[in-house]
Amino acid sequence: MTKRNTFLRSAHDVGLAAWFGGSLMGAVGLNRAAEEEGVTEAGAARIASAGWAKWAPLGAVAVGVHLIGGSGVLIANRGRVRNQKGVGASTLAKTLLTGAALTATAYTRVLGKKVDLASSQRDEDQETSEQVPVSTEQAQKQLALLQWAVPALTAGLVILNALHGEQQRPFQQVRGALRGTFKEINPQKR
Repeated sequence: MTKRNTFLRSAHDVGLAAWFGGSLMGAVGLNRAAEEEGVTEAGAARIASAGWAKWAPLGAVAVGVHLIGGSGVLIANRGRVRNQKGVGASTLAKTLLTGAALTATAYTRVLGKKVDLASSQRDEDQETSEQVPVSTEQAQKQLALLQWAVPALTAGLVILNALHGEQQRPFQQVRGALRGTFKEINPQKR
C-alpha cells in the first residue's frame, strides 16, 4: 500500500466522529437539559425536538461524509480486503454495523418527527397530528432507546476502525497476505 488516502480517511473519520459525538451529546446533554427545563412533559418534548431538529442537517452531512470516505477507503483497499486474512471479515462486520447505525439513525429521526408533531403548539401541526394520530408515549419510549442505540452502534464502528488500523501494520499485512497465499496453494490447510 504505497498510495496515500488522507482525504478519504479524514472524511471517513471526521464524519464518524461527528455522527458518534452528536448522537451521544444529544442523548446525554440535550435530552436531559430538555427534561430539566421543559416544566411539562410536552414542554420537554418540544425543547428536545427543537434541538434535534437543529442538529439533523449537520448530522446528515456527517453521515454522508462518513459514507463517502468509507466507500473511497474500501475501494482503495479492495486488494487488502480480498487477500489479507481477517480484513474481509472485519470489513463485513463494519458494513453490517454501519447499516444498523444508519437504520437506527433514520428511525430515530422518524420517531423524533412524530414526537415533534404531537407536542407542537403550532396550529398546522396540531391539525396534522389530529388527522394522523400518534402514540406520543410509545414513540418517546422507542426514541429513548434508539437515541442510545445510535451512539452505541457508532462506537462499535470506531472500534472496528481501530481494528482496521491495526490490520494495516506492516507485520499484520505480511502475515495476513502469507496466510491467504498459503490457503490458495494448499486449500486443505485451514
